[in-house]
Amino acid sequence: MNLVPYDAMPPDPFSDDPEDPANELGAVDHGEERTEPLSETERAELLEDLADLTVYQALLEPRGVRGIVVDCGDCAEPHYHDWELLRASLEQFLEAGQMRPHEPAFDPDPVHYVTWDYCRGFADAVRTVPENSDAH
Repeated sequence: MNLVPYDAMPPDPFSDDPEDPANELGAVDHGEERTEPLSETERAELLEDLADLTVYQALLEPRGVRGIVVDCGDCAEPHYHDWELLRASLEQFLEAGQMRPHEPAFDPDPVHYVTWDYCRGFADAVRTVPENSDAH
């Protein structure tokens, strides 16, 4: 059985086609693409974010939280990232030094998404409450 990697892109149906309609668009500017590899500090921060994400998911997914919402500085709209989508994006950044575009969550219910700061605060609270306390 041949397994397709989770991050495999579908084949380009116009690959090597001189009649490709995208040729009329010219070169596409993908924004700020990195040209240098990640620094050791950036790499360490990404690994820390991935570790934190694992903790946040373990704590919040059983409570109905589906992922994290991020306010986009480019479009001023909230972006909803399911746990696995965010993990894949961070891993992609770690491996390639940039994230490729991805499809957003389909019709997300904002009630099921929290901010990174909320996750951090929730995890900190769980760590500080003694296991056998009467606090709820």
